[in-house]
Amino acid sequence: MAFARTCSVALVGVEGVVVEVQADLEPGVAAFTLVGLPDKSLTESKDRVRAAVVNSGASWPQKKLTIGLSPASVPKSGSGFDLAVAAAVLGAAERIDPRVLADIVMIGELGLDGRVRPVRGVLPAVLAAADAGYEQVVVPECAAAEASLVPGVSVLGVRSLRQLIAILADEPVPDEEQDVQGRPDPLLAGLRVPGTGAATGMHSAGTAHDHGHDLADVVGQTSARTAVEVAAAGGHHLFLEGPPGAGKTMLAERLPAILPRLGRQESLEVTAVHSVAGLLPPGKPLIDLAPYCAPHHSATMQALVGGGQGIARPGAVSLSHRGVLFLDETPEFNSQALDALRQPLEAGHVVIARSAGVVRFPAKFLMVLAANPCPCGRFSQRDDLCECPPSAIRRYQARLSGPLLDRVDLRVEVDRITRTELTAVGARGESTATVADRVRAARERSVERLAGTPWRTNSEVPGRELRSRWYAVPGAMDEAERNLERGVLTARGLDRVLRVAWTVADLVGHDRPDATDVALALQLRTGVPRGVPMAIGALA
Repeated sequence: MAFARTCSVALVGVEGVVVEVQADLEPGVAAFTLVGLPDKSLTESKDRVRAAVVNSGASWPQKKLTIGLSPASVPKSGSGFDLAVAAAVLGAAERIDPRVLADIVMIGELGLDGRVRPVRGVLPAVLAAADAGYEQVVVPECAAAEASLVPGVSVLGVRSLRQLIAILADEPVPDEEQDVQGRPDPLLAGLRVPGTGAATGMHSAGTAHDHGHDLADVVGQTSARTAVEVAAAGGHHLFLEGPPGAGKTMLAERLPAILPRLGRQESLEVTAVHSVAGLLPPGKPLIDLAPYCAPHHSATMQALVGGGQGIARPGAVSLSHRGVLFLDETPEFNSQALDALRQPLEAGHVVIARSAGVVRFPAKFLMVLAANPCPCGRFSQRDDLCECPPSAIRRYQARLSGPLLDRVDLRVEVDRITRTELTAVGARGESTATVADRVRAARERSVERLAGTPWRTNSEVPGRELRSRWYAVPGAMDEAERNLERGVLTARGLDRVLRVAWTVADLVGHDRPDATDVALALQLRTGVPRGVPMAIGALA
């Protein structure tokens, strides 16, 4: 009996399961049977593999061929099993030594001409192989840099099935014909999904301090700038409310640039999600900057939290993991889609149940909401430019549910810019680089204070831990507690005020939050003036 086996990886969300690909050849009528819960794209691999093997110069065995994918109880989808299936067939046909294949994990799609094409999810697949104890991985040549991010794994990048056969059979490796200079490599098309990227608002920041989006360009808006800085330093969610053209979108677009660079583990998490979603740029295998995701207000619940037919795909909350999720014109979003954000806001992940299986995606993001005060956008306490009836204003503002807003730490009114502010010469605010340095120093203080705990930012610390382990200056919380008694704050709101106060203290260099820090936190939470300076530099 001719038998060979090798391994590949089945992805369920961003988690991988190592699958043993077994090939068995028996005398009988030539046939090709694939078993082990394959989906449509995997079933079609029979034709792709046969053509690729023949066009690579190897002979196709004219026997009864059975390919088994084990464990058979795990659903398998995608074309990433092609390379492993072809290698197992060649091993069973004794074109390759079956003993060489047993401990190798192979990931890649085959073209009809034998070229190895990239697939989505290479990084999480290699991570799963490393966790299972495998040390050798074969991937497409253009995805080798992404696979090499996993330590302790030997990565072999191949451009064609002919090269793989020659390497495993210890034969001279053939040179593949290079594409015409100046033309895009057609193999790289498999790394991206059409209809995604910057055009949809789902992308990562390009540089640490994007000079095209500098905070110094924002005119005035001292309160909003302070809120953005506090949100970045402590990971607090932010709600910006104001008329059109006041600068809400400008502030949100500049927020990712003041966030600290991602650590090694955080970068791997973000890269894995973007790799599964097909958003990983070919020239940048590792995302080390905070991603920024700004879906349109017509986005469905599946687009926000994840879903789709078959195995669920990551949504906007997962694509903004460790970064910023900006919901512009928030009241225009579907109310059910907005309320679906409650669970990931609290848990830091989203669990999606579908008929094809249950997947879990990470979703620890910084949410920024932006909204007009009324349908026409001109409602204000200081003037009467708004023509909307009170009932329309109430209906518009009621589209944001109380439970969702209660999970937002900072609420700031973005005022209309005056002519004096807009035409003033030399009156520019602090630059992105200056604010980013202050945010990085505040993050370092919080990390040092929270050492030995599972938390790294103030927004992650549970309220009970804040009240029992990290105390404010005696008497500093008196005003906040009085707001709780009057019903201005909920119990959750009081905890969030204390978290924001700790972030303000980290920004200004205080060992513990004092009354001024708590007053600023209250003002950022409730919007009621407390008579404290709004600029962080004035408090230091």
